Amino acid sequence: MKEYILFDLDGTLTDPKTGITKCVQYALKEFGIDEPDLDRLEPFIGPPLRDSFMDFYGFTPEQAEAAVEKYRERFSETGIFENEIYTGIPQMLKALNDNGLKLAVASSKPKVYVDRILKHFDIEKYFKAVVGSELDGTRENKEEVVTEALRQLFGDKPVEPDKVYMVGDRKYDIEGARALHIESVAVSYGYGGLDELKEARADYIVRSVSELRKFLLREAEAKAGEQLSGTTMFQKIWVMLYAFLMFMIVRSIALYAMNWLFINLGMNFEGEWVRLLFTRNDAGEIDGFTGNASTVMTAIGYIAGTIPILSTARTLINKTAEENRLSYIKPEPPSGYILMALATAGSVIGLNVMFELAGITNKSDAYRAVVEDQYSAYFLIGLICYGIVTPIAEELMFRGIIYNYLKRFMNVKMAFFAAAALFGFYHMNAVQGVYGFIMGLLIAYAYEYFGDFRAPVAVHMISNIISYCLSYTVIAVTGLISVPVCIVMLAVGIICLGVLNKRKSII
Repeated sequence: MKEYILFDLDGTLTDPKTGITKCVQYALKEFGIDEPDLDRLEPFIGPPLRDSFMDFYGFTPEQAEAAVEKYRERFSETGIFENEIYTGIPQMLKALNDNGLKLAVASSKPKVYVDRILKHFDIEKYFKAVVGSELDGTRENKEEVVTEALRQLFGDKPVEPDKVYMVGDRKYDIEGARALHIESVAVSYGYGGLDELKEARADYIVRSVSELRKFLLREAEAKAGEQLSGTTMFQKIWVMLYAFLMFMIVRSIALYAMNWLFINLGMNFEGEWVRLLFTRNDAGEIDGFTGNASTVMTAIGYIAGTIPILSTARTLINKTAEENRLSYIKPEPPSGYILMALATAGSVIGLNVMFELAGITNKSDAYRAVVEDQYSAYFLIGLICYGIVTPIAEELMFRGIIYNYLKRFMNVKMAFFAAAALFGFYHMNAVQGVYGFIMGLLIAYAYEYFGDFRAPVAVHMISNIISYCLSYTVIAVTGLISVPVCIVMLAVGIICLGVLNKRKSII
């Protein structure tokens, strides 16, 4: 949970456009440059003034220094108050304070001006630390500003970057945060613009003060709500356990019911479809089910098991989607989906081949029994059951409910491993348990990476379809089972995940 929030000033807490642009206009006139359009001077809002004069007008360092002096001549008396606080900012700061969050200002503007502006708008009381640059140009770089703000906030304690947000409207705020491994919250209502913020790879983007307030308070309010409701750890675990038990119980009841129904149908009807579902002894009596019948009953059991958990799963999935909306404004490029598909395929094939080479699949009687049952059905029937129906049902349970719920009272890393461990244990045999745990981590990663419940469902489907095809076809017994194939496919999976993680750090 975040406990510290650093705010940029210009374009984040206040709208300084009139004051800054008029003072820049005033300074430019000293150099014979007449700029009547104040909108063209908006890029000066945010970065250090010296850099802006050099970047936008080609000033030498000496000219930039002189321009800054001229700028301050007007700003210190007039421009500083040509400023407006964004609607809702004081109320948001008060709410953050009331919820125990520690706030600081981290601005590239000289601290002497920052202090006067905060006092002018009567919001200085909300901040534990106020950091800005010095008039001589010291500490203008955003990384230096953020470093000093963290030093003042944490004092003698070690700085904990994972407990801090940096809120700002320009790429400099995002870059300063990233340099110190802090998550950034970009505000598009400021002066950076959505394209700049996306290009800078902000961790989160909000579009208004109300969205910013909702985002920053979501963890604190959720924690307060739990405390008020008196939710204990046992009660939290029971919510998941109850859903899981309902899923398993209803699925088992459905299987028994279908077993009874199929037997009665087989005893009273004849035809080709009966021969597809039942085996008979020499006397012509039904003595068991074919793999087709077992697979159809399994599919119906999974569908029935989702009925009592569907409402809970939908609620948690929708709630997570709403929470994720601010984090996934930038559309994921097609290459991201391709890399995830390759990572899935590489991991699935590599793990299956590795298990075969190690001989552990042949040593597990429980695993062999599951395999023989699954692959005794016609290929298409098995593919529909294990490649489509099963992944959807299991994802509603394990990622839709268990993982989404775990994230509400533990950090993402712990939720990753806990949900994956439960998914592995659920398979009830060592081989599938280990495989399920590893794939559970990958599936949860896909969910976090794309922020869309369809992603883990798709990864689960791809995984099951590839595994089913490998075990069903002779290819699995011949050319694929080799050390080079194992190494190459696992490498493909690891490399693709590495590329994805460089694009967006998830854990």
